[in-house]
Formats: sequence, structure tokens, C-alpha cells
Amino acid sequence: MLRFGLFGTGHWATETHAAALDTHPRAELAGVWGRNPERAAALAERYGVPAFDDADALIDACDAVAVALPPDIQADIAVRAATAGRHLLLDKPLALTLADADRVVDAAQGSGVASVVFFTQRYQPNVTAFLAATAAAGGWQHARATMFASIYQPGSPYADSQWRIQHGALWDIGPHALSIILPVMGRVTQVAAMNGPSGIVHLLLTHDGGVTSGISLTLNAPAEAVAREIVFYGENGIENAPAPQTGPATAFSVAIDQLLEEIEAGTRDHRCDVRFGREVVAILAAAETARTESRTLTVPA
Repeated sequence: MLRFGLFGTGHWATETHAAALDTHPRAELAGVWGRNPERAAALAERYGVPAFDDADALIDACDAVAVALPPDIQADIAVRAATAGRHLLLDKPLALTLADADRVVDAAQGSGVASVVFFTQRYQPNVTAFLAATAAAGGWQHARATMFASIYQPGSPYADSQWRIQHGALWDIGPHALSIILPVMGRVTQVAAMNGPSGIVHLLLTHDGGVTSGISLTLNAPAEAVAREIVFYGENGIENAPAPQTGPATAFSVAIDQLLEEIEAGTRDHRCDVRFGREVVAILAAAETARTESRTLTVPA
């Protein structure tokens, strides 16, 4: 059994991370830490595990960390955990700056721990199969992603998420779009970006070989305009990425399985490891600057 320390107490931590860890046959929830002690205690009581007042004490008590915290806080926890030799099951985006993402990568590589970043759709079997087949087919010239969500509709568990409100769709759902586009279109070399109404942000990306993609995102779409569409265009025609078929807790269980495989095999080459997480942060950070300064930026390797 791999003992996981859970960092975070919000909806995602409770209904996805904790739920999957609690039912996984080869994982054990060792305890919970959160910035709000009362919520940490309530979550810990729900799953019959201890609540920790000190993050480093929970790191000491586990074999791996599962982090469901704002990205800037996640990066610091991940560095401390990796330095202590704990394996990493992190959320997207890996960090909010390239410097912080680099710190996480350096810590993970320096200690040799396994890492998996939970880009939710990449742990859906139908999406994984689609990406493998589409990438193998080749000949793609352009991709387009439209992801219009709303965290402000009645009942949304994310309406008070301060990091989402502050950093918007670019950083919250931009990683999801990139996680589908990058495996097919390849590394991004240049990015331009601009703002639209209602929190919309548009990205235009150039990839290795000169192929392109466009991404449009918002967290404040009207209820009637909520949409998810990812399309690839090329020599083989048009392919539409399928919608996920399972819930996030089921997908998180797959992520746990894959982290266990990495640990047991001794490999450190997971397709969504911290290095891939860092690649996504590099694109998002460049896009942030591009839309602020109204210019095209080269994405650092």
C-alpha cells in the first residue's frame, strides 16, 4: 500500500482526490493538511484519518503526496515533498510561474521521485486512445479548441475560488486544452494572445514544423454557451476529440495506478510528469505576457 498525504480541503480535494484515494485498493490515505484547520479536521473525520497542523509532518508520515491546492502553494509543497523523497501526484497547472515550475522539476529529478500531474482528460481511456491514434496518423496542420465554462452559475463549487477568479480561464482550463493539443501537434514555439469579453482569452500557437493551433477559453460563459470542442484539421480530414466518459474521481484512480506503475518499474518518463507540467506552464506564462504586451513571444524550451 502506498501511503498518500492529501494537501487541500476544497471541493476538488474532497470529491476527487480523497474519494479516489479512499477506495483505491493499493493506496492508503495517511492524513490531511489544509490552510483552514477546521475544514482539514472535517475532511479528515469524514475519511477516518488524522488531520495535520504541520505540512512537513504530513510529508514525513507518507510515501507520496496528492495536492489539490492553488498552483502557487502547490509548487512549494511539491518541492518540499520531493526533496524529502516523496512521490508526487499533483494537479494542473503545476505552478503559476516558470521559475516555480522549474523548482519542482529540479526537486523531482534531483531526488529521483516519480511524478504524475493530473490533467483530468489524459486519464480517460477513450481520450487516451483517441490521442494515440490521432498522433500516429500524422499530417495535421491546425487544431482548434473552444472551452467555454462557467464557475459562476448557481451551485458551482468554484465560484469562490480566488486563484481561479484572479488568474482566469488561461490558467484554470488552458492546461486542459493544451494537454489534448500538445500530444498531437507537438511542442509550442511561439504564442500570441488577446482578451475578449466576459473573461475570454484567445491563443494562437505555432508548433514545431510550423503547424498551428488556436484556443479560446473562458470561465464566465452564459449558461447557454457552455461548450467543449477540440478539433484537428489535416491531410486525413477532420477529427473531433471525444468528451470524457468517466467522472474525475475515476480518472484520478487511473492516475494513482500510473504513479504506482512508475514507482514499481523504476521509470521516470510518464507522459504527464512534472516535465510536461513545466512545458504547459511555459506556454501559459508566455501567453500571459503576450496578451499583456500585445506581441508574439517565443516559448522557452
